[in-house]
Amino acid sequence: MGIAFGSINSGLPKDIVKQIVEAEKLPLKKMEVRKGKIENKKALLNDLWERVKKLEGSVYANKGARSFREFNVNISGDGIAASVDKNVAEPGTYQIEVLQLAQKSSAISNGVEDKDKTYVGVGYLQYELPDGTSKEIYIDEDHATLEGIAKLINKDSNNGMHANVVNSGDGTDEPWKIIITLDETGDGQRATFPNLYLVDGEVDIWFDGEREAQDAKIKLDGFEIELPSNKTTELIPGVTLDLKRAKKGDELTLEITEDTAKMADKIDDMVNNINEVIAFIKEQNNLDESSDTSQTLGGDITLQTLESRLRSTVFANVTTEFGSVRIGDLGLQFQRDGMLKLDKEKFQAKLDENIELVNQVVNGRYSVENGKIDGFVDNLERLVRDATKRPGGILSSRRDGLDSKIRQIDRRIESAERRIKRKEENLKGKFARLEETISRIKTQGSGLAGLQGGGFNPVQQLG
Repeated sequence: MGIAFGSINSGLPKDIVKQIVEAEKLPLKKMEVRKGKIENKKALLNDLWERVKKLEGSVYANKGARSFREFNVNISGDGIAASVDKNVAEPGTYQIEVLQLAQKSSAISNGVEDKDKTYVGVGYLQYELPDGTSKEIYIDEDHATLEGIAKLINKDSNNGMHANVVNSGDGTDEPWKIIITLDETGDGQRATFPNLYLVDGEVDIWFDGEREAQDAKIKLDGFEIELPSNKTTELIPGVTLDLKRAKKGDELTLEITEDTAKMADKIDDMVNNINEVIAFIKEQNNLDESSDTSQTLGGDITLQTLESRLRSTVFANVTTEFGSVRIGDLGLQFQRDGMLKLDKEKFQAKLDENIELVNQVVNGRYSVENGKIDGFVDNLERLVRDATKRPGGILSSRRDGLDSKIRQIDRRIESAERRIKRKEENLKGKFARLEETISRIKTQGSGLAGLQGGGFNPVQQLG
C-alpha cells in the first residue's frame, strides 16, 4: 500500500513526492529524446549498409572475366541437349551425329495373372554384377509375388539394379511381368542376369527376354567416339552433352557464342544497385530550413565520402592493351539528376566489336611488368570493402560511433534512474517521519488541551 503525503497534518500537497520525482526525471526525458534521434540515424545508416551490401553481391557476380562472361548455346536439332560451365567453356562450333544411345542391361520375366496375388514361391534370386561380385536376395512367403520381389530388390540401394512390375498389355490372362534393370549403362556394365530358385509356387517364373548394355556412339566433327553414358562432360571442355535420340546421318550443329545481351544486362543490374546508394545519399542531402539533421544523415561526412568515392570509380581510367579507357566510354554516364545510366545498346555494341577490350575495362587485366591492373569492378569492390570492413570502414566506423553514443546514453539513464529511485525512497521516508511527528504533536496537544479545559493548540503555539 503506497504512502500518501500532504494532509491536514502537514499542510503539504498530497502528491509532493511525485511532483519532486517528476521534476528530477525531466533530464531523463531529454536523454531519451536524444537517444531516439541517434537511433533514427542508425536506422538510416543500416538502410544504406544494406544497399551497399546488395551492391557488393552484384560486384562479386561480375568479378573476373569468367564470372562476367555469359554464353548462348544453339543446337540445330533436338537429338542432343547441352549446357556450359562458363568458367571453362570457350566459344566454338561443333558437328555432332548421334549413332547409338547407351543402354543398360535388362531382362523381363514371363507373365503371371496377378502382380500381388499370384504366388510364385519362396527361395532366392542370385545374380552377378559386371565387376564379378555375386549377390543373393532371399524371397520369403511375405514377398513371394512379383510385387514382393520388386520391393526386395528396390529397398537395397547398393545392389546395383532396380525392378519394375508392369502390365504388358498383350491381351493374355497372364499380363504381369517383372523387369530388372542394372543402374549403369555402357559395354562395361554388361551383366549376367539373375537366376531364380523358387519352390512351391503356383506358377513357374523365368526370364523371357534380355537386352545387353551398350556404349553410346557419336561422331564429333566427323570422328566416331564411344561413350559409356548418354551424358558426358569429357568431349568438349566446359560443355555437358546429353544425348536424347540416335539417328544415323542426322548431323547436328552445336554453336557456343558469347551472350553479349546478357552481359550488358548484368552490368545494368549493377548500375541499378549503385543508383540505390546514390538515391539514398540524394534523399538525405535534400535539405531545407525545416530539415532536422539531428536525426537524419543530411550533410554527414560519411555520405559525402561515399559519394565522392563512387564518382571517382566511375570516372577512373583503366589501362587496357588497347589504351586508356573509362567505363563511361562504353556507355555508362551520370545524368543531370545525379543518377547513373547505362546505354545498353552502346555497351552491347562495344562487346560485339571488341569483347576483350570491354572485359579489361570491367575486370582489368594482368601485366607482366605491372601485375594486376584494376578495372571498374575491382575499384567498386575496393570501395565496398573499404565501406564495410571492420574495423576502420567508412560505414562500419560510423555505425560503431552511433552504437557507442547509444550505450553512453543508456548508462547515463540507468545511473540517473538509480539516483532518482534512491531519492524517491529517501523523500518517502522523510515525509513519513514528518507526518508521524506532526501527528504525535497534535495528539499531545489535544491531551494538554483536555487537561486545561480545551483551547490550547500546541501546533498553533509552534507557529
